[in-house]
Amino acid sequence: MRAFILAVTAVILLGASPTLAHHSYAAFDRDKQVTLTGVVKEFQWNNPHAWIQVMVADDKGRQVEWGVECGSPNMMARTGWKRTTLKAGDKVVAIVNPLKDGRPNGSLVTVTLADGKVLGPGDAPPPRPLGSATRPKS
Repeated sequence: MRAFILAVTAVILLGASPTLAHHSYAAFDRDKQVTLTGVVKEFQWNNPHAWIQVMVADDKGRQVEWGVECGSPNMMARTGWKRTTLKAGDKVVAIVNPLKDGRPNGSLVTVTLADGKVLGPGDAPPPRPLGSATRPKS
């Protein structure tokens, strides 16, 4: 009976590993930040993560589409986001942790809207960008 319980537990844990892997930030370089100044192409308010598609000019002036992964809409709503926070054509400055492989995608650190409002990825209040002053202790 003990062997059966161990086998069932192993199967459950193996089946859960893809779910756990989904929430990994291993693909992103958490020690590096890139500032994207551009225009929103699309804001996708979808589960499990919202996405901002931002058109950014590269060094040669060509427009490059960056995919910016945010938190879940539920968590984002708790930190000030709405489905209507961003729309196509909005100018934004987004700070992201880029993908390690160099493709134009990143994990949102902060986004500054045209009115100056700063929002984070939705999992907590907006973090400070690397190199900024440390937060005061509570």
